[in-house]
Amino acid sequence: MSQEPRNTEHDISREGPEPGSAGGKDERRGEEDLAAVFVRETEVIEESIENGKKVRRKGIYLLPNLFTTSALFAGFFSVVAGINGDFTAAAVAIFIAMVLDGLDGRVARMTNTQSAFGAEYDSLSDMLSFGVAPALVAFTWILQDIGKTGWVVAFLYVACAALRLARFNVQIGSVDKKWFIGLPSPSAAAFVAASVWTFHSFDAEAFGFKLLMMLVVAAAGILMVSNIRYYSFKEIDLKGPVPFVVLLAIVLGFVVISVEPSVMLLLLFGAYVASGPTLAIMRKMRHSPPGG
Repeated sequence: MSQEPRNTEHDISREGPEPGSAGGKDERRGEEDLAAVFVRETEVIEESIENGKKVRRKGIYLLPNLFTTSALFAGFFSVVAGINGDFTAAAVAIFIAMVLDGLDGRVARMTNTQSAFGAEYDSLSDMLSFGVAPALVAFTWILQDIGKTGWVVAFLYVACAALRLARFNVQIGSVDKKWFIGLPSPSAAAFVAASVWTFHSFDAEAFGFKLLMMLVVAAAGILMVSNIRYYSFKEIDLKGPVPFVVLLAIVLGFVVISVEPSVMLLLLFGAYVASGPTLAIMRKMRHSPPGG
C-alpha cells in the first residue's frame, strides 16, 4: 500500500525560509539595521575648537575613561563595604579611587585625549567616590549612633562636595593653577576615610570619638566650599630630573606609611587639611597693620 505524498508546501511554510533564501537575508538585514541604529543613537558627538575651526568628533577616548571607570568602581565598592560593615576595606577603596582619579587626568593630558565627556564623567565619578562614599561610610560606622545630627552632618558633607565640584567645574581656567580654592574633594574624602580607618582599627567608639568624627566630617565639608586656598602641587615637574635625595625621601615616606598606614595617612592628610587655614591666618597676620 503506497503512502500519501508529503504536503511539501505545508512543511516548507512550517520550517520557515531556507538559510540562503531572500527571507533569511531580510531578517539579517533587519538585525543589522537595528544594531546600526543603536550605535548611531548612542554615539557621543562633541564639538571643539581646533586651530580656530569648529570640529565635530564622534566617540570617546578609551584610556583615560578606563581610569575614571576604575575610580567609580572603587567608590561604589567603598559604599558596599561600608554597608556590609567592612570599614577598613571601605576606607582603602576611597584611597584607591583617589589614586585612580589622579591618574585619569594626567593620562589624558599626556596622551592628548582630553574631552568634555571625560571631564563630566570624571566629575560624576568624583561625586560618588569623594562625596557619597565617605559620608556613607562615616555614617554607617559611627554617625548613625548620634541620631538625627549624624545624618544631617553626613548630608552636609555630601552637599558641600556637590557644591565644591560644581564650583570647580565653572572656575576651570579662571583661577591660579598653583592653588585650589577650597579643600579638594579627594583630600576631604581621604581625611574622612583615614579617620574612620584609624578610629575603627583602635575600636574607638566612645561618645567622645563620635563627637570628634562628627566634627571631622563637618569641617571637611565646610572647608570644601570655603574660599581658603590650598596648594595644588601642579607646578611640580614630574618629567624633569630631580636630586637623588628626593627619591630617597619618597622611599622613606613609603616605609613610614607602611608601618601604620591608617595613622600615617591620617597625619598626612590632617596636616594638608590644616595647612589651608594655617596659611590663611599667617597671610592675614602678615598683611595686617601693626597694632591693628
